[in-house]
Amino acid sequence: MSVLVYTESENGKFKKIAFESASYAKEVAEKLGSTVTAVAINVDDTSELSKYGVDKVLSVKNEKLSNFNVKAYADVLQQAATKEEAKVVILNSSANDKYLAPVLAISLNAGYASNVVALPESISPFKVKRTAFTNKAFNITEITSDIKLIGLAKNSFGLKEGEGVATVEAFDPTLNEDDFSIKVEAVDKATGKVTIADAEIVVSGGRGLKGPENWGMIEDLAEVLGAATACSKPVSDMGWRPHEEHVGQTGKPVASNLYIAVGISGAIQHLAGINASKVKVVINNDPEAPFFKAADYGIVGDAFEVVPELIEKLKEFKANNA
Repeated sequence: MSVLVYTESENGKFKKIAFESASYAKEVAEKLGSTVTAVAINVDDTSELSKYGVDKVLSVKNEKLSNFNVKAYADVLQQAATKEEAKVVILNSSANDKYLAPVLAISLNAGYASNVVALPESISPFKVKRTAFTNKAFNITEITSDIKLIGLAKNSFGLKEGEGVATVEAFDPTLNEDDFSIKVEAVDKATGKVTIADAEIVVSGGRGLKGPENWGMIEDLAEVLGAATACSKPVSDMGWRPHEEHVGQTGKPVASNLYIAVGISGAIQHLAGINASKVKVVINNDPEAPFFKAADYGIVGDAFEVVPELIEKLKEFKANNA
């Protein structure tokens, strides 16, 4: 019996969330007295999983799985879970995995808990802590099914490195044409240096920037921080930035360690989508902007004065602490 973890990847390389999921799976396995088996789909080098507690890797190589396909991926994981006799299966809370989890739960007849933020409160009964009400509260959920499916919230557990060597086993699940009834016609990817999904720091801009020609200072601040860039819904609606950068309840959810909002008033839909971020900083010239009530730190001032000065101070700090 093994704890099974799906380690998400893109272009043949693991995403950061894959290592967080593996770290979490390792500690769950220790509570259960079990081992960790990871499923890696079309990953060039799986050796890095050894650092995060994985004992065995089921390596799937299939060109038909180059693009995410919910039916096919669910079938792969269902067959892997059956093969490994897994009683606990761990996904993360990426957009793909939230789409995948309900389909997999049905095929495994498993109870599914999403947005889990901590190790199980207890093993018998099996209880986990989850966020609720757009991250404004927590609840304790008991999973009573034989197989438990957990969706780990992003940036809730962190990376736990250790030592070990994972064995790698080629895994060739049986897939049929029905698995590929949904066809991917095209993939449009954001071109930023750091993706929102993997970023620990996100710098986001709103209408307060007055136009797309002023976006350079958002990119400059992101570059000095090693951050991803994002925007509010009005900014993407007006075509200043691509929709892939729109964050909030109706865009991409953000659970970064640091979220910096520049010129964003803080509409309730935006706040609901970024509320899981650990530290929120707002820069706005309107002291009555709703964002200030949700922020951990706030600067009332003109972004065109504050942000360039902040960039210079950060560059100076980095140069003195290199």
